[in-house]
Amino acid sequence: MLSHDRVWAAIDALAERYALSASGLAKRAGLDSTAFNKSKRQSADGRPRWPSTESLAKIMEATGASLEEFMTLVEARVAAKPSSSLQGQLPLPASSVPLLGFAQAGAGGFFEDAGFPQGQGLDRVDLPVGAREDAYALKVQGDSMLPLYRDGDVLIVEPGAALHKGDRVVVRTGGGEVMAKVLGRRTPESVRLVSLNPDHPERELAMRDIEWMARIVWASQ
Repeated sequence: MLSHDRVWAAIDALAERYALSASGLAKRAGLDSTAFNKSKRQSADGRPRWPSTESLAKIMEATGASLEEFMTLVEARVAAKPSSSLQGQLPLPASSVPLLGFAQAGAGGFFEDAGFPQGQGLDRVDLPVGAREDAYALKVQGDSMLPLYRDGDVLIVEPGAALHKGDRVVVRTGGGEVMAKVLGRRTPESVRLVSLNPDHPERELAMRDIEWMARIVWASQ
């Protein structure tokens, strides 16, 4: 069952997943920047104030998240809360996922055909709450993804996640080039990739030239 705390926690998680603050998420959705402030979650008399369905629809449209993804975050935040019987005990260890650099991602032998990493001895990082177990991490190298992603940032990607226009994605071409872009127009024959860095041009690639494409679902910044 939905609760006030669960819905607001999911909004915070959605903002975090897309490397935004709560106010940044509100602004991207065309709302007042204070719409999701902590102070706005209670009325003047202390009663819980719920986000409107219009606000929820706008933040999902702004991020490209689906209702299913938002509800997964609601449930994930609930699952992450320890029960009262566990208070005072050590927290359970977080799941971890393989971590590769973009140079490794472009080299041969690290991925299956579907875009899942393979091989032993890879570094690992903790998996953020809400990400799927088949996710993995890529470490940004260089400045080609500025101003959104900096050198050293870690991106969590999900190879099996549904892709929609406006999603941030990592793409590997058949020639071994790996890039992070924003998904633009896509047809059965080609895909347009919009650059995160305005100094880098958009790319138009034939689908036959793309080895795999995975959605970026979280970034450490």
